[in-house]
Amino acid sequence: QVQLVESGGGLVQPGGSLRLSCAASGFTFSSYAMSWYRQAPEKERELVASATRSGDSVNYADSVKGRFTISRDNAKNTVYLQMNNLKTEDTAVYYCARLRPLFNTPLGSWGQGTQVTVSL
Repeated sequence: QVQLVESGGGLVQPGGSLRLSCAASGFTFSSYAMSWYRQAPEKERELVASATRSGDSVNYADSVKGRFTISRDNAKNTVYLQMNNLKTEDTAVYYCARLRPLFNTPLGSWGQGTQVTVSL
């Protein structure tokens, strides 16, 4: 039973920081690239960041580059997203996902996500 449980979201003022966590179980965590997606109201779900199986290579959407950092701890089966200098446009539900090999598209169903709200 694959399970991905996101946590760490909340309400923060612009310029603030949050650290999201995703606890994974039910599969061999280190065998998959992992990613963070987000979806704002009336917008498509978008890829925010991804990390290779070992975490040695990462990629970011242009909108978050320089502000967000994805990392993973394979010993703890956990992937993180450190978000700094948050902007109002970062408001969204954030989801973690494992990526399908080769095509790097999300594999499996979406979990509950965690809400991030950036507001004055």
